[in-house]
Amino acid sequence: MTAPVFSATSARGPGAYLPPVPVQRRWRDSVRIWWREIDKLLLLLIGLLMAIGIVAVAAASPASADMLSTARERVPDFMFFQRHIVFQAMGLCLMIGLSFLDRDQARRLGIMVGAVMLALLFVVPFIGEEKNGARRWINVGMSLQPSEFLKPGFAIICAWILAWRVRDPGLPVITFVTGFFVLIAGLLMLQPNLGDAILFGGIWLVMVLLAGLPWQRLAGLGGIGVVGLTLAYFFYDNARNRIDAFLGDGTAYDQVDLAQRTITAGGWTGAGLWLGVRKMNLPEAHTDYIFSVIGEEFGLITCGIIVVLYCALVMRALLRLTGEDNLFALLAAAGLITQFGGQAFINILVNLKLFPSKGMTLPLISYGGSSTLAVCFTLGLLLAITRRNPFLAREGGSLRDLIDRKDQSA
Repeated sequence: MTAPVFSATSARGPGAYLPPVPVQRRWRDSVRIWWREIDKLLLLLIGLLMAIGIVAVAAASPASADMLSTARERVPDFMFFQRHIVFQAMGLCLMIGLSFLDRDQARRLGIMVGAVMLALLFVVPFIGEEKNGARRWINVGMSLQPSEFLKPGFAIICAWILAWRVRDPGLPVITFVTGFFVLIAGLLMLQPNLGDAILFGGIWLVMVLLAGLPWQRLAGLGGIGVVGLTLAYFFYDNARNRIDAFLGDGTAYDQVDLAQRTITAGGWTGAGLWLGVRKMNLPEAHTDYIFSVIGEEFGLITCGIIVVLYCALVMRALLRLTGEDNLFALLAAAGLITQFGGQAFINILVNLKLFPSKGMTLPLISYGGSSTLAVCFTLGLLLAITRRNPFLAREGGSLRDLIDRKDQSA
């Protein structure tokens, strides 16, 4: 017996409209789409830097363990290396998982995380753990530094606010994000944390310039920045001491001077893995000054290769934005890569004694718990936002072009 054939036309009549039926993709389909849309070169560069980080922390771990050991208690030589492997694995899973998000999901998550971390930033000066004269961390089973996760949240929130200008060009969006930045900078200086305040300022500057900040107002803002740094110099003892040591060439016992001596001790090719000597006297060898350990044990040539990899990653992310027709995606990705690149190059300049010490880790390479997870969170959002269908053409253009197209379609 033949089953009757059901026809939508016969059931609803000629010309009847059937709404589209949502299709549930299998996980294999989602992975295939992700692999087609993800920036594979960007993913490769991230993987290379993470692999270098594993070797670098293995080289620096004995020095830091020896520095923390006492006569009564000996810290295992490879404790930091073992922990780093765990945090790198967690960060990699986090980054890949976030890269599966679409842009709307990435925006919502970034706004939510930014709001939570901003709330925590208000209470850090009161309940935070004090280390080296600053309260920047909250103990949640591990040391959590809210400002680390606030950085990507700040970029996402600023991009979201600045993108309102497409709908209403009259909105004072630059004023909104400037006030947001001033609030965060003020909270950071209560800890105090001048280094992160400067990095947030760099993210803010790049994003407002892309959003159309008139160059005439840039000089005035630059003057305000100079005044802020001057006040920090006179009222923030740690900043004044570091700036004085930097400008006065320091002494043989200053961290930056020790780092500069360590990085040049290995020459062009390095002393070899675990054969470095100067690293044993270097504070924070596995975090802030790991670039110097790389220089001593693997040579200046390896340091140059790492700088090239960072430059390639930043340039690849920026090239990925060429022709981007979504203002939020353009601004958010620019802010995220500014955060990543800015932190990397500040750390490298500090190790080369070309910038005062700021207490920033080298992203993807330095040992870190929450800092490693925060960097992977940032890159996961970047990978999600820069995903694109290779078969779709994009109009691209400037901010004015985006606004004009919006007005024409209205």
